[in-house]
Amino acid sequence: MLTIVAPGQGAQTPGFLAPWLEDADTAALLARLSEAAGLDLAHYGTDADAETIKDTAVAQPLLVAAGLIAADRLTGGDPVPFAGADVAAGHSVGEVTAAAGVGVLSPVDAMVLVRERAQGMAEASAARATTMAAVLRGEPEVVLAAIEAVGATAANNNGAGQIVAAGTAEQIAALKAAPPAGARVIPLAVAGAFHTEHMEPGRVRVAAAAAGLTAADPVVTILSNADGTAVAAGADYLARLVSQVTSPVRWDLCMATLADLGVTGILELPPAGTLTGIAKRNLSGVELFNLNTPDQLDDARAFVARHASATSQEA
Repeated sequence: MLTIVAPGQGAQTPGFLAPWLEDADTAALLARLSEAAGLDLAHYGTDADAETIKDTAVAQPLLVAAGLIAADRLTGGDPVPFAGADVAAGHSVGEVTAAAGVGVLSPVDAMVLVRERAQGMAEASAARATTMAAVLRGEPEVVLAAIEAVGATAANNNGAGQIVAAGTAEQIAALKAAPPAGARVIPLAVAGAFHTEHMEPGRVRVAAAAAGLTAADPVVTILSNADGTAVAAGADYLARLVSQVTSPVRWDLCMATLADLGVTGILELPPAGTLTGIAKRNLSGVELFNLNTPDQLDDARAFVARHASATSQEA
């Protein structure tokens, strides 16, 4: 059983799209996605430096576009970019990639939504100094209690050994100064406290954009960051994309669902490595594939064929 996953903000690195744009059809697809996003994504994915692509307003559309152009190449331009997968999931903004990948949104509509998401979250971040920090190791209950004690939020639960705290700069500084027993607190280079109440202005903007979009039911089973469950109705998934802006990412619950479903292989779209790294610590025995460059496509297709169920391959 095969899962395709899409990473969230922070996975991007300078120049990571350059190899993909050597293909003329891929470059043309990226140009269409760039038009919808209102950004020159080819420039940001090839020439821009690390500081520039860290900007939320740039990073989020860039990541969604990267996943979609790679999925398009992987499946040979199939109308459902994640065709062949049994299950799909995205982490944070990766949920927008997954929505387009399974047919809930068109790729262009996904870019319209992520444009508003990115700009809204960037504006919310600028309104007050907020940030995030990864809390590594430690007992989960102790870590969660320490985050709550300083008034911050457990914005991402990524399973064994990693919970991400989010809050004001003062709250995160207090957590770093008095880390939970047996844990390390590592500040993250992000502009705001994503997936918390601090992003409410961004949620409002995403809700307005979503109201103008039509969502179809997913062709491939898709999991929600809210609770790890499979969502059968496209309208429900779109509503969850709105509420997700201010709600924690429960990636731990997504992985628990993958384990329950009996997933045997996970392919991560570019820029790949973050989610497969988490899976390595949490999903014993599952084979992993990081798709980062087009010269891996033949191996990636072989990986898909090896793990996809007979039902998904016939679809």
